[in-house]
Amino acid sequence: MNTPDRNCLECETKLLGRSDQKFCSDQCRNAYNNKQNSDANNLVRNVNNALRRNRRILDGLCKGEKQKVNREKLIQKGFSFQYFTHQYQTKTGTVYCFCYELGYLTLNDEEVLIVRRNSENSI
Repeated sequence: MNTPDRNCLECETKLLGRSDQKFCSDQCRNAYNNKQNSDANNLVRNVNNALRRNRRILDGLCKGEKQKVNREKLIQKGFSFQYFTHQYQTKTGTVYCFCYELGYLTLNDEEVLIVRRNSENSI
Protein backbone atom coordinates (compact mmCIF):
# COMPACT_ATOMS: atom_id res chain seq x y z
CA MET A 1 0.00 0.00 0.00
CA ASN A 2 1.46 3.32 -1.08
CA THR A 3 0.74 6.21 1.34
CA PRO A 4 1.29 9.83 0.38
CA ASP A 5 4.09 11.73 2.09
CA ARG A 6 2.95 13.68 5.08
CA ASN A 7 4.73 16.77 6.33
CA CYS A 8 4.69 18.68 9.61
CA LEU A 9 2.22 21.57 9.34
CA GLU A 10 4.76 23.89 10.98
CA CYS A 11 8.24 23.04 9.66
CA GLU A 12 7.43 20.82 6.66
CA THR A 13 9.59 17.95 8.01
CA LYS A 14 8.54 14.53 6.70
CA LEU A 15 6.40 12.73 9.28
CA LEU A 16 6.97 9.14 10.27
CA GLY A 17 4.68 7.17 12.54
CA ARG A 18 0.96 7.46 13.10
CA SER A 19 -1.20 8.13 10.08
CA ASP A 20 -3.08 10.99 11.81
CA GLN A 21 0.09 12.74 12.99
CA LYS A 22 0.23 16.43 11.99
CA PHE A 23 3.36 17.69 13.75
CA CYS A 24 6.87 16.35 14.24
CA SER A 25 7.16 17.64 17.83
CA ASP A 26 5.35 19.42 20.64
CA GLN A 27 7.38 22.51 19.84
CA CYS A 28 6.06 22.60 16.25
CA ARG A 29 2.50 21.92 17.44
CA ASN A 30 2.70 24.79 19.94
CA ALA A 31 4.26 27.18 17.42
CA TYR A 32 1.59 26.36 14.82
CA ASN A 33 -1.30 26.81 17.27
CA ASN A 34 0.16 30.05 18.65
CA LYS A 35 0.32 31.46 15.11
CA GLN A 36 -3.28 30.38 14.41
CA ASN A 37 -4.60 32.01 17.58
CA SER A 38 -2.45 35.15 17.60
CA ASP A 39 -5.03 37.40 15.89
CA ALA A 40 -7.84 36.39 18.24
CA ASN A 41 -5.54 36.58 21.25
CA ASN A 42 -4.38 40.07 20.27
CA LEU A 43 -7.95 41.31 19.92
CA VAL A 44 -8.97 39.90 23.30
CA ARG A 45 -5.79 41.21 24.93
CA ASN A 46 -6.36 44.72 23.53
CA VAL A 47 -10.00 44.81 24.66
CA ASN A 48 -9.07 43.55 28.14
CA ASN A 49 -6.33 46.17 28.39
CA ALA A 50 -8.80 48.91 27.42
CA LEU A 51 -11.34 47.66 30.00
CA ARG A 52 -8.71 47.55 32.76
CA ARG A 53 -7.45 51.02 31.83
CA ASN A 54 -11.01 52.40 31.92
CA ARG A 55 -11.64 50.78 35.31
CA ARG A 56 -8.37 52.11 36.71
CA ILE A 57 -9.22 55.65 35.53
CA LEU A 58 -12.73 55.50 37.03
CA ASP A 59 -11.36 54.09 40.29
CA GLY A 60 -8.76 56.85 40.53
CA LEU A 61 -11.37 59.57 40.06
CA CYS A 62 -14.17 58.14 42.23
CA LYS A 63 -13.10 58.05 45.89
CA GLY A 64 -16.56 57.44 47.34
CA GLU A 65 -19.73 55.89 45.96
CA LYS A 66 -20.43 58.72 43.48
CA GLN A 67 -18.35 61.43 41.87
CA LYS A 68 -19.01 63.99 39.14
CA VAL A 69 -16.08 64.62 36.82
CA ASN A 70 -15.40 66.60 33.69
CA ARG A 71 -15.70 64.47 30.55
CA GLU A 72 -12.54 66.05 29.14
CA LYS A 73 -10.61 64.91 32.22
CA LEU A 74 -11.57 61.28 31.50
CA ILE A 75 -10.49 61.62 27.88
CA GLN A 76 -7.16 63.23 28.86
CA LYS A 77 -6.42 60.27 31.13
CA GLY A 78 -7.00 57.88 28.21
CA PHE A 79 -10.56 56.76 28.96
CA SER A 80 -12.32 55.14 25.99
CA PHE A 81 -16.12 55.39 26.10
CA GLN A 82 -16.55 52.54 23.60
CA TYR A 83 -15.28 49.88 26.03
CA PHE A 84 -17.43 48.73 28.95
CA THR A 85 -18.34 45.36 30.43
CA HIS A 86 -22.10 45.81 30.74
CA GLN A 87 -24.95 48.28 30.98
CA TYR A 88 -27.50 48.78 33.73
CA GLN A 89 -30.89 50.39 33.17
CA THR A 90 -32.68 51.91 36.15
CA LYS A 91 -36.44 51.82 36.65
CA THR A 92 -36.62 55.34 35.24
CA GLY A 93 -34.83 54.25 32.05
CA THR A 94 -31.43 55.81 32.76
CA VAL A 95 -28.64 53.66 31.31
CA TYR A 96 -25.28 53.38 33.10
CA CYS A 97 -22.25 51.84 31.40
CA PHE A 98 -20.01 49.77 33.67
CA CYS A 99 -16.39 48.69 33.69
CA TYR A 100 -16.76 45.88 36.19
CA GLU A 101 -18.07 47.46 39.43
CA LEU A 102 -17.49 51.08 38.36
CA GLY A 103 -20.08 52.73 36.17
CA TYR A 104 -20.58 56.05 34.50
CA LEU A 105 -23.48 58.11 33.24
CA THR A 106 -23.01 60.96 30.80
CA LEU A 107 -24.96 63.86 32.32
CA ASN A 108 -24.32 66.38 29.55
CA ASP A 109 -21.58 67.29 27.06
CA GLU A 110 -19.23 68.27 29.89
CA GLU A 111 -20.05 66.15 32.97
CA VAL A 112 -19.97 62.45 33.73
CA LEU A 113 -21.23 60.83 36.93
CA ILE A 114 -19.09 57.94 38.15
CA VAL A 115 -20.72 55.41 40.50
CA ARG A 116 -19.28 52.53 42.47
CA ARG A 117 -21.54 49.52 42.76
CA ASN A 118 -20.99 46.85 45.39
CA SER A 119 -23.10 44.09 46.89
CA GLU A 120 -24.62 46.40 49.54
CA ASN A 121 -25.71 49.32 47.37
CA SER A 122 -27.46 49.79 44.10
CA ILE A 123 -27.80 52.82 41.90
